[in-house]
Amino acid sequence: MVGAEERMSGRVLVTGASGMLGGAVADLLATRGWDVTVMQRRTAGGRHREVLGDVRDAEAVARAVDGQDAVVHLAAKVDVVGPWRDFVDINVRGTRRVIEALRAQGGGRLVQVSSPSVAHTGSSLAGAGAGPASPMHARGHYARTKAAAELFALAADTPDLPVTALRPHLVWGPGDTQLVGRIAQRARQGRLALVGPGTTLVDTTYVDNAAAAIVAALERSEVAHGQALVVTNGEPRPIGELIGDICRAVGAPAPRLHLPTPLAWGLGAAVEGVTALSARVPGIPTVTQPPLTRFLAEQLSTAHWFDQRRTREVLDWRPAVSLDEGLDRL
Repeated sequence: MVGAEERMSGRVLVTGASGMLGGAVADLLATRGWDVTVMQRRTAGGRHREVLGDVRDAEAVARAVDGQDAVVHLAAKVDVVGPWRDFVDINVRGTRRVIEALRAQGGGRLVQVSSPSVAHTGSSLAGAGAGPASPMHARGHYARTKAAAELFALAADTPDLPVTALRPHLVWGPGDTQLVGRIAQRARQGRLALVGPGTTLVDTTYVDNAAAAIVAALERSEVAHGQALVVTNGEPRPIGELIGDICRAVGAPAPRLHLPTPLAWGLGAAVEGVTALSARVPGIPTVTQPPLTRFLAEQLSTAHWFDQRRTREVLDWRPAVSLDEGLDRL
C-alpha cells in the first residue's frame, strides 16, 4: 500500500467515471502515469480497466478498491428530486463503503469529491471560503447527504488513509448533460427564465480545471489531507450574463423571462408538491426533471462565488482554461 508516502503515481480507482467530470479525471490521471481503474454501473468501452458495479453494493466496492493505492470518489446521486433513501444509500453509505474497503486493505489516499452546496444554508456566499458542511442546514436531499458524506470522509483522515474533500462548483463543459444540457433544452423550448434581475454573481468551473484540481488534491495529499477546499474558475459573473453566454455558445435563445424571487420560490414549492404526488399516485406521470424547485429558485437568486487563494496555495494549482475560452470550446 502507498498510504501517505511521497509518491505521485500508482494504482487509482475512479468511481463515477461515466460522468463528464469522472471521465476527465480518469483520462488526466492516465496521462500523468497513474494506473487507472474505473468503477461504473455499465461498461463505457473506454481505455481504462473497468469494474462494473454500484456503490450500493459493498462487495462490488470491495472488489473495485482491492489493491488500489488511491480512490477518487465521484459516484453520487446528483438530482433535485428523488426519494431520501436513495440519496442516503448512494451518497452517504456509498462513501462509507469506499472508506471501509480502504481500511480493510490497510489504507490508501482518498479524494472525496463534494460540493459547495454542503455549506450553503440559503444566504448569499460572496467571496466565501470553504465553510463547514452542515447536513442539518444544507438545502435539499443532495446537499444534505453530500454534507454528511464529506464529514464522514474527513473524520476518517489518518496517516494511513489521508482524505481530502474537494468541492468543485457548477462544473460544465462540452458534452455536459446537466447544467449546459438543461439550460439549452429549456431555452429552446422557451421555458428558461431568470429569477430576480439576474445580477447576482455566480462562479463556475470549466471541466478541465475541475479535473486538474482533483488530480492535484490526490498528488498533494500530504499537504491537502484533512481539509475541504472549494474549486472554481475564480471568474464570477452576473448569472443572467452567464446563462446568456451559455445559450449563445450552444446556439439557443437567451432567456427573456424574469420571475420575481418570491414568486419563483412559491412556484418551486408547488412543483415539488406535484412531483412528490406523481411518485406516489398511480396513473399520474412521474416528474423526473421538474422545471423549478425551491432549491433551484434559491440558487438562481443568491450569489455564490468563493475566495480561491487557499485552494490554489494548498493544491499549487491554477485554472488553465478561462471562462471565455471554455465558452469558445462549448
